[in-house]
Amino acid sequence: MSDVVLVDHTDGVTTITLNRPDALNSLDTVTKIALRVALEATEQDPRARAIVLAGAGRAFCGGQDLREHATALENADKNSPAGNLSTVREHYNPVALLLAGSRLPVVAAVRGMAAGAGASLAFLADFRIGGPKTAFLMAFANIGLAGDTGVSWSLPRLVGYAKATELLMLAEPVRAQAAFELGLLTRLVDDDEQVLSAAQELAARLAHGPTVAYGQIKRQLAAGGGLAEALEVEADAQAISGATEDHANATAAFVRKEKPIYLGR
Repeated sequence: MSDVVLVDHTDGVTTITLNRPDALNSLDTVTKIALRVALEATEQDPRARAIVLAGAGRAFCGGQDLREHATALENADKNSPAGNLSTVREHYNPVALLLAGSRLPVVAAVRGMAAGAGASLAFLADFRIGGPKTAFLMAFANIGLAGDTGVSWSLPRLVGYAKATELLMLAEPVRAQAAFELGLLTRLVDDDEQVLSAAQELAARLAHGPTVAYGQIKRQLAAGGGLAEALEVEADAQAISGATEDHANATAAFVRKEKPIYLGR
């Protein structure tokens, strides 16, 4: 594993840390590939029952590495409509699909700034923990770009269509308290140094829960369509969850008035 992305496994929680603190954990090609590899490996790792996504240093993630982007733009094929933004399909889209479609609960430890694709990554998590210096910036329009990394899907789900339009078009920072009030943050802690530990505590709680059911809940919430489609997804998700040891054990524990122990299967 490249040292630009660090991976730690502790008590069922896999912490994946973007590790370019001097560059505000901005996403160059090496980092994007390393993040994808880390997420793919975690999906296959039987030890993993929850994920924490974090950034080293004072920022969560500053988004695309604009120095690398500027160089690529200079060298791009000017006759190609995609130009150098092939990175969206090659790198960002696979990472977005892995995060949103993970079988595991995902908690983002958003310490400091999350800008552009960095904010998009956080919005794909199931939970986001922040501190006093946490801020989100939909920076895309500030450099003449539309959104990417799933933000057109995730942001309206979090804040609604009108607010998502405002955040993306005006591209103004959303500070911690406002982010919490909007629902961009699940929890706001008092000290930035507590952000990672609070995220890991929540992830540990989830890791000891019925993780198959959690995965099916994520699938239900992500499904589109009308009521009939939702009912069908629910029926299928319940069939899958109902066939688990966790469901059988928890039902038996309820009858015995005992606390259930979940195995994640």
